[in-house]
Amino acid sequence: MVGIIMGSTSDLPVMEQAATFLQSMEIPFELTIISAHRTPERMFRYAKIAKERGIKVIIAGAGGAAHLPGMVASCTTLPVVGVPILSSNSIDGWDSILSILQMPSGIPVATVALNGATNAGILAAKIIGANDENISKKLEAYQQSLTDKVLNGVEEVNTRYPNTFEK
Repeated sequence: MVGIIMGSTSDLPVMEQAATFLQSMEIPFELTIISAHRTPERMFRYAKIAKERGIKVIIAGAGGAAHLPGMVASCTTLPVVGVPILSSNSIDGWDSILSILQMPSGIPVATVALNGATNAGILAAKIIGANDENISKKLEAYQQSLTDKVLNGVEEVNTRYPNTFEK
């Protein structure tokens, strides 16, 4: 249902975060390496047949010049979520961020934070959950767990330090 692609194995530690989130939501995914620069024919084929293979959203991670998300988006009508990755040849990650973020009009790529593959997984789940009640309910529970975590932190801090807010 979700395709997770990346330019090289060095991107795997970041992109596995998206896979981990999707697993927690029980959303099927595939994960593979596709380089826009080193395997362009593979990239074009993947993008062009993804929809007919049942993919609903593509998460594409790339570092450096980070052309993979935009090039894939130019070849499909599926939503593409780009993950800029801080790579060894990157300029503090800004080259990757701007390469994915600054797409020309007509070829949008949803872009998450540098190394933000977890958010890419969440965004993919939200896109699918817009038309899938089961996934939507799982996302509601996930968001409630985030709220609960913060409120538990409030209680912990309030027991250690006096607080007059909401008393």
